[in-house]
Amino acid sequence: MPLQQVTILGATGSIGQSTLKVLAQHSDQYQVYALTGFQRLEELAKLVEQYSPQVVVVEQGKKDYFKTLLALHCNDKKTQALEILEGEAGLCQVASAAAVDVVMAAIVGSAGLKPTLAAIDAGKRVLLANKEALVMAGELFMQRVKQAQATLLPVDSEHNAIFQCLPADYFSSPTQFNEHGNRAGVSQILLTASGGPFRTWSLAQMQQATPAQACKHPNWSMGQKISVDSATLMNKGLELIEACHLFELPVERVTVVIHPESIVHSLVQYIDGSTLAQLGNPDMCTPIAHALAWPQRMTTTVPPLDLFSANCLNFEQPDEIKFPALSLAKTAMKTGGCAPAILNAANEVAVAAFLSGKVAFTQITQLIHAVITQINVLPAHDLGTILAQDLEARELARHWIMAHANRTT
Repeated sequence: MPLQQVTILGATGSIGQSTLKVLAQHSDQYQVYALTGFQRLEELAKLVEQYSPQVVVVEQGKKDYFKTLLALHCNDKKTQALEILEGEAGLCQVASAAAVDVVMAAIVGSAGLKPTLAAIDAGKRVLLANKEALVMAGELFMQRVKQAQATLLPVDSEHNAIFQCLPADYFSSPTQFNEHGNRAGVSQILLTASGGPFRTWSLAQMQQATPAQACKHPNWSMGQKISVDSATLMNKGLELIEACHLFELPVERVTVVIHPESIVHSLVQYIDGSTLAQLGNPDMCTPIAHALAWPQRMTTTVPPLDLFSANCLNFEQPDEIKFPALSLAKTAMKTGGCAPAILNAANEVAVAAFLSGKVAFTQITQLIHAVITQINVLPAHDLGTILAQDLEARELARHWIMAHANRTT
């Protein structure tokens, strides 16, 4: 069989790195077609030397600079055959290229929306690690998955765990819960959350939290943005919205459970009283390998779970007073339309402001609340409207920062 060609959108991030690690273990089955990266271009150049992609995509205007880095890190033979594309158009091109079989969608934030949709529209097997694509345009996104008959597989550890615990006929069953309140025997999804680094902190302590403290996740190694989202629990709020779209569930059917050990990655409850859980060591190579190989399995370097070491598993209800991001996300999902896109846009601006020292940690959710209460939410019928409301939310968020920067309440 010919090797499956893989495009990795966001190759220099933690998900991209883990994907390359899994692919390297199975080089007899997969080959890297394209790598993309906008921030860590020196790392991207080193990846070109190591994995020999056919195409690379860099930020608009950075092509010449990247060529200089390639000259430092790669031999001439590899660079001569390499095609270098730029910007969003380049991302969409490598996501939808005819030669590509699999697309890992791992660009963080709203920047991943258009290239992920391009992969969907081209009918690719899409491994979805970019939750913002579903948060911003969930209904539109899922409609296009069905229209293009693309294969969409969740890579987030929680959604991948849910996917593994669902019955085989779940997606072929009626799209609405029946009169008995279930679909394919499923009654509830339990979405686990570690609680982040501030789970036991008081509100007063959280007001003084630094970016370094927020980015120090107790269990997972992640990028700055997603680490801060984990600290506010907005990451779980975004995942709740994502789960509603992926598994066609109302908000009431998804419950967030704090599980500090990050061993149980999520659970599915059934009408007969059964609860199925997917357990494993906290390593993203596991869900990536599952999505790559599905419906088969493949080996990884992740050690199997040692139940004798992980002999204590704790579960708690989230504190939505200390962590209001969850309530904000639930409200956005219930409101519908462009509300989730507005929530996501405000959050991205707020997190960036916190990381640069412009606002305090507790001001992140204050900013988001202020933005979503000021915007007239429109129906999300088309991508243009969604992106327009995204831009409006970002502008309002920036004005809020200028007016409230570093005022703790």
